[in-house]
Amino acid sequence: MKKTIYFLAAAVLALLSGCAAKDDTEKKIDSLVSKMTLHEKVGQMNQLSGGEWLAEAVEKGEVGSILNCTDPAELNRIQRIAVEKSRLGIPLLIARDVIHGFKTIFPIPLGLAATFDPELVEKGARISAIEASASGIRWTFSPMLDIARDPRWGRIAEGSGEDPFLDAIMGAAMVRGYQGDGDSTSIAACIKHFVGYGAAEGGRDYNTTEITERSLRNVYFPAFKAGVDEGAMTLMTSFNANDGIPSTGNKWLIKDILRDEWGFDGLVVTDWNSAGEMIAHGFAKDLKEATGKALDAGVDMDMMSYGYISFIEELVKEKKISEKQIDDAVRRILRLKFKLGLFDNPYIDEQRAGEKLYAPEHLEAAKQSAVESAILLKNDGVLPFKGVNTLLVTGPLADAPYEQLGTWAFDGEESHTVTPLEALKKEFNVIYEPGTEYSRDKGTALVARARSAAARADAAVVFVGEEAILSGEAHSLSDLNLQGAQSELIAAVKQSGKKVVVVVIAGRPLTIGRDLENCNAMLYSFHPGTMGGEAVADLLTGKAVPSGKTPVTFLKDAGQAPFYYNHFNTGRPNNGTETLLDDISLKAGQTSLGCTSYYLDSGYGPLFPFGYGLSYTTFEYSGLTLDKMSYSNGDTIEARVNLSNTGEYDAVEVAQLYVRDLVGSVVRPVKELKGFQRVEMKAGETKEVTFSLPVADLAFWTLNDGYAVEKGDFQLWIAGDSASGEPVSFSID
Repeated sequence: MKKTIYFLAAAVLALLSGCAAKDDTEKKIDSLVSKMTLHEKVGQMNQLSGGEWLAEAVEKGEVGSILNCTDPAELNRIQRIAVEKSRLGIPLLIARDVIHGFKTIFPIPLGLAATFDPELVEKGARISAIEASASGIRWTFSPMLDIARDPRWGRIAEGSGEDPFLDAIMGAAMVRGYQGDGDSTSIAACIKHFVGYGAAEGGRDYNTTEITERSLRNVYFPAFKAGVDEGAMTLMTSFNANDGIPSTGNKWLIKDILRDEWGFDGLVVTDWNSAGEMIAHGFAKDLKEATGKALDAGVDMDMMSYGYISFIEELVKEKKISEKQIDDAVRRILRLKFKLGLFDNPYIDEQRAGEKLYAPEHLEAAKQSAVESAILLKNDGVLPFKGVNTLLVTGPLADAPYEQLGTWAFDGEESHTVTPLEALKKEFNVIYEPGTEYSRDKGTALVARARSAAARADAAVVFVGEEAILSGEAHSLSDLNLQGAQSELIAAVKQSGKKVVVVVIAGRPLTIGRDLENCNAMLYSFHPGTMGGEAVADLLTGKAVPSGKTPVTFLKDAGQAPFYYNHFNTGRPNNGTETLLDDISLKAGQTSLGCTSYYLDSGYGPLFPFGYGLSYTTFEYSGLTLDKMSYSNGDTIEARVNLSNTGEYDAVEVAQLYVRDLVGSVVRPVKELKGFQRVEMKAGETKEVTFSLPVADLAFWTLNDGYAVEKGDFQLWIAGDSASGEPVSFSID
């Protein structure tokens, strides 16, 4: 009893201590704000990316944050000006795009999503924060939580794919990893881009979107809400206009939804010049008007439009905005700086900054992430390699250290990157022929040399895909086939008669159907980062077993985009009956080929569904049961299934739970992911896998414009991908 009382007393004291610290911080913020001139307040709302005049602006108190400087000595120099020479000594907040690693580069976020392993993703973000903070970076513009259903959009590489549930889980994990426990290694996460950017029309970057409020709430909001609930310190607006209103000037999004409905009290920043771009949108006549609209919408900090520092004071004098709006924004900025400990410890230990980079445990985590992110799409038994002594290694991505890092890897270094060629030389007698010089190379001389070399090898591995520059921001594509002569290279090596394994290293799901026909196995690795080479070598040799799953639907051709598994049915849904162009033989008077929803030249289904991925073993699901057949609000559904490893390898299977609401007040998706588990299985082992699904998780934005779980009939699946398994039925009363 005494021990219980002691723990209760300790908890109360800790709570009171936390409240006192918070009150003390707020008093410090109030004191600072009361001393600031309007010009100094506006300075805190100004974020700049360097320049010869930066030091002078910092000394005048005209800068609150800087980005894109990573040199510790230079950052300390600028920070000393802010702390020791500016009138109020307010430290700068240093920002950087640390998207999937700082020096130790992890797979691109789309690859991290393919792991279906939020604990590993959180660990990667923690490592990124440790390395970045050692160099003075305390704010990252990550995670990107945009739902992306169109692989033509280059920035699909930066997010977790097409599914709201997976996006929310991975985004929350990254927020936890970046922000840590609030010590000196914590960096502020920035959930972006709010909102709908991934639905850019035609997959063309920066383009407009037309998303209804219902779709926003059911598809595009959930991941952002999860990030807010996880405690993300900052949020970034998006470039796109939705329903004619640019995000940076959208008061409904930022004030009504984010601030009032969700209770977000963190900092909101524009994307790079997104305030200024409202002029090009036709939403503001000039930068002054754009500035007023951004601030009135609730944006606290301006990134690189120079509008806030140029026009806010005029707008206050003209009473178009109030000084209270400025004070509220400045308080949020100062609060973030206090949370990060910048007032107490603004400087970097330059002598020890390099000690945290490329630590062995960091490289091991990067390797494990690359292993788990790789997706086995095809295997006729050639993998893992057995009895292979001499291996032909060819293709433009076999020895391209920078390219395998992927988009947004500004600080990664080629000298620390392990390529597949380098790693495979440790395992095999390697014959290396590049095949093509780079992924877009259309030459054929090197292709012939690779084909000839295959005759001297026991098997061949062809590394193809995309250069890093072909995906990411402003890198949209209309043709998703392998560029240049890469498909020709694969076909030529296959003609040698040797077993051919294709490894695709890319920033998006490419249309690789024609290439599947020319290989015995295909491993898909979204740009895998620093340790990608060792990860691929371990997978090819069987030291590791593939467990990655597709985080997006793989298309047969780009004409199918946008394509996603959790779509609505049409009034004439396709049930697998198709008449394709090659099968058409129109008779005189024939006017119809059937009336369902599909393309005559590519059919209805995708190349690979969401959640798909093979292993070196096989898995069987059986005996799916629910604890009840009928549930009420407040209940939790207990679902159980027997999962058996029926093959010869110990492996991990990602078991996925899907639900369908058969009839709703509005049309509901044909399937929705509601849970997943990574299940470790010994060869020959059977386990009972249990999912607990709260009925509350079945809520959606209904016809009555509110979140609710509607009564009715449902189906539930537990399977290895979104297209497999047999459902069981239940109802909500």
